[in-house]
Amino acid sequence: MIFLETKAVVKQFASHLALDKVSIQVPVGKIFGLLGPNGAGKTTLIRIINRITAPDAGEVLFNGRPFQADDVYRIGYLPEERGLYKKMKVGEQAVYLTRLKGLSTAEAEKRLKMWFQKFDMLPWWNRRLEELSKGMQQKVQFVITVVHEPDLLIFDEPFSGFDPLNAELLKNEILELKNRGKTILFSTHNMASVEEICDEIALIHHSKVVLNGKVGEVRNRFKTNIFRLKSPQENLQMDETLGKMIDRKNDIFRIRKEAPVSTGKFLSTLIQNNEISAFEEEIPSMNDIFIKLVS
Repeated sequence: MIFLETKAVVKQFASHLALDKVSIQVPVGKIFGLLGPNGAGKTTLIRIINRITAPDAGEVLFNGRPFQADDVYRIGYLPEERGLYKKMKVGEQAVYLTRLKGLSTAEAEKRLKMWFQKFDMLPWWNRRLEELSKGMQQKVQFVITVVHEPDLLIFDEPFSGFDPLNAELLKNEILELKNRGKTILFSTHNMASVEEICDEIALIHHSKVVLNGKVGEVRNRFKTNIFRLKSPQENLQMDETLGKMIDRKNDIFRIRKEAPVSTGKFLSTLIQNNEISAFEEEIPSMNDIFIKLVS
């Protein structure tokens, strides 16, 4: 089931075409990675989904129907540009922003203190925001984004500025939100985190979607037919019409399958003629694929 869909969205800024007929489908209860280099159009698309700006053409569908004004209350948005008031007290500011999402003061304070306790931030409730570290400020904004329990969560570079410990904390919280049935749109340059948490992706380049699909399927789509084999032999016995040696390091051989035969047939032939103790196919990482497509 598709929770969020954009259909042929176009956005022009003066002489710059930011989005050129961009269509994506975000399944319900999944983490969808929105990828692309700087200036590709990711943030523009996110702002259109949030109704911060309007498309010049195309439409946004929410649960299969045209997006309505009240749907913004079902969205939690963590922008890349953090926007909290540094002179306000942390708790006071968090309650104010949570009330804008439709919660009463009492309910906002109750939920916020639960999250602050979880993130070990409760002692900072009555301190001014400018007294907090950058990482702590970002955790405050993350809490404000999720506290009203929206159906759709949009995170734009959520790990930016976090140390590895807090990045891991945030990653686990995002996975927990998915486990609770939330739909998540996740924009990032960190390809390692894409492989760890995303179910599906769309890659935008030069204002167009140039790649989309499930993460595993996308990686398999870019396979290079290269295999790593472990063998104590000095040389492997093989027919070069079947495969060619690329390189060897210690007891690891890298071979490219050349013949149009199945992987099973290729490996079984090698195993019959050689002493092979282990083998694996090299699957390109999302980082490799990203660089290949945008360079």
